[in-house]
Amino acid sequence: MGIFSKTCEYAIRAVFFIAHRTAKGGRVGIKEIASGINSPEHFLAKILQDLSRKNIIRSIKGPNGGFYMDDATLKRRLSEVVEAVDGNSLFTGCGLGLVYCSEINPCPLHNEFKGIRARIYEMLQNTTIEAFNEDLNLGITSLKK
Repeated sequence: MGIFSKTCEYAIRAVFFIAHRTAKGGRVGIKEIASGINSPEHFLAKILQDLSRKNIIRSIKGPNGGFYMDDATLKRRLSEVVEAVDGNSLFTGCGLGLVYCSEINPCPLHNEFKGIRARIYEMLQNTTIEAFNEDLNLGITSLKK
């Protein structure tokens, strides 16, 4: 099990796939993305529409349309992708999912989880889509499970 929701996992993998496939121009369609990241196509379509509305990825409709990344979207941080899909609860929420947990009324994991949460945020904040794309282009990283 990952630290992200299933929706967020698919979103991140799709963003990386689109960046990788459109690094030299062109566009990629929903069928190819779904196949490339082992995702249900109908589920992925909703995710990609949302990411496009939030300017994480770009899309063009029509027979020569599809999804793509440009210089501006490649500079987006992974934290922005996570927040676009799951909000900021990963970065601010309780590790046990308790509503009442706070600095004043901490749960048993509060102080320990606070540090972990800060490190996750820092990692995602300091990593751009473009930086990860270099590993994909070199064949170091894979997007299929």
